Amino acid sequence: MIRVQREDFEIGAELDALTRDNPGVGGLCSFVGLVRDLHPDARTPDSESGEGRVHGEVRAMTLEHYPGMTEKMLRRIDAEAHRRWPLEASLVIHRYGRMEPGERIVLVATASAHRQAAFESCQFLIDWLKTKAPFWKLEETPDGGCWVDARVGDDAAAARWGRDDWAAE
Repeated sequence: MIRVQREDFEIGAELDALTRDNPGVGGLCSFVGLVRDLHPDARTPDSESGEGRVHGEVRAMTLEHYPGMTEKMLRRIDAEAHRRWPLEASLVIHRYGRMEPGERIVLVATASAHRQAAFESCQFLIDWLKTKAPFWKLEETPDGGCWVDARVGDDAAAARWGRDDWAAE
């Protein structure tokens, strides 16, 4: 299931609906992305990506997307996950619009008979979503708005999953 929406979502209710009435599910893995209050505008080492990161206040973030194109790409990414792993179910909910620090942006969940497929496919979905889905982020800071550039670390995370020619189909 793929949803791109302005409104917030309830994590527990979404996960329950994903697995309800499906006794084949033995493992459920989820990822929830939140708006942070950090802004990249001063360079310090970033242990996660190895890239420089600047720490400054983010008051809000506005996510924009290309309706129709966004859902199409998310369906392609989801279909590829189902092709690679034996999934019982999957869910991608991505919000757009203005959000403040602490608010939920994205929920990715995968359900499989076994935990390994659930773990790997969930990570695959979020890695590819970060690099292939057409979303644009505008951060509001005390100094004004700042468009967020793609991160090399996100591309490297997606690259470990191999070929991406399916994304252009």
